Amino acid sequence: MNHIMPSHTDSGSHRKPRIGLLAGWGRFPVVFAEAARAQGYSVHCVGILGLASDELADICDEYRVSPLARVGRAIRFFRRRGISRAVMAGKVEKRVLFDPFRVIRLLPDLRTIHMWLRYCTENKKDDTLLLAVIREFARDGIRFDSALDFCPELLVKHGFLTRRKPSPQQWKDIRFGWEMAREMGRLDIGQTVVVNDTAVIAVEAIEGTDECIRRAGHLCRRGGFTVVKVAKPNQDMRFDVPTVGVKTLHTMHEAGGRTLAIESGMTILLDEAEVIELANKLGIAIVSVKAEELQLRESA
Repeated sequence: MNHIMPSHTDSGSHRKPRIGLLAGWGRFPVVFAEAARAQGYSVHCVGILGLASDELADICDEYRVSPLARVGRAIRFFRRRGISRAVMAGKVEKRVLFDPFRVIRLLPDLRTIHMWLRYCTENKKDDTLLLAVIREFARDGIRFDSALDFCPELLVKHGFLTRRKPSPQQWKDIRFGWEMAREMGRLDIGQTVVVNDTAVIAVEAIEGTDECIRRAGHLCRRGGFTVVKVAKPNQDMRFDVPTVGVKTLHTMHEAGGRTLAIESGMTILLDEAEVIELANKLGIAIVSVKAEELQLRESA
């Protein structure tokens, strides 16, 4: 499939600074596109087939849908429009890499094959794969910036976000889970750890945060567990920044989670007002903390 959908074109659009968007799943690409256009940018988007939101076709100046393994097509799309700056936004599922018929299903183009053989033979960690994409685009003079440069207000502020606050036992679980999650991030395994009574119930890997939380609900039938989500120790803000939103809370509620601890200034909080309203309604505590204050609490 190869759709090109122009939208929002006007006589002055060619004079606007241009930015490319490589869009995966979720709300983040939509929020970025709206923010960039509000700042006067002309947004030209390649949406990954089966992942990117259809809303992007109505927001972006130009929108193309492209399969996951067609890196060359995305590069040509940007080059032909004179785009030298781009951003990544949205989640990309890695499970397809383990499909028994992945080559037939993905049908990679030559640039994707080159990228894979040159940059991805040592391991298939998230950072390895996403940095490989950045390096392949760089060969054609296309530089990736952080989408958060355009919408920094999405990074969660420090403090208690909800009326309900963690109990002393939940603070103990937060401190315990924080170190575990930080280490999982350092190893580039995942960003989320679910804890109950200072025991690790579930650790996120390629299945993603929501599936990790659901698994914790199956394993911890009594509920009341704490979800801890943190950035990697050397987080590259161009991609894979920890993100939570309304869906995260619905999943926690269904699974029995009661507390969500996220890292201040390093976590994207989508639809903040809606998230806080829902958390208060469901009785879920959300706290945005810094690593230093957890160390102080430990020593106090």
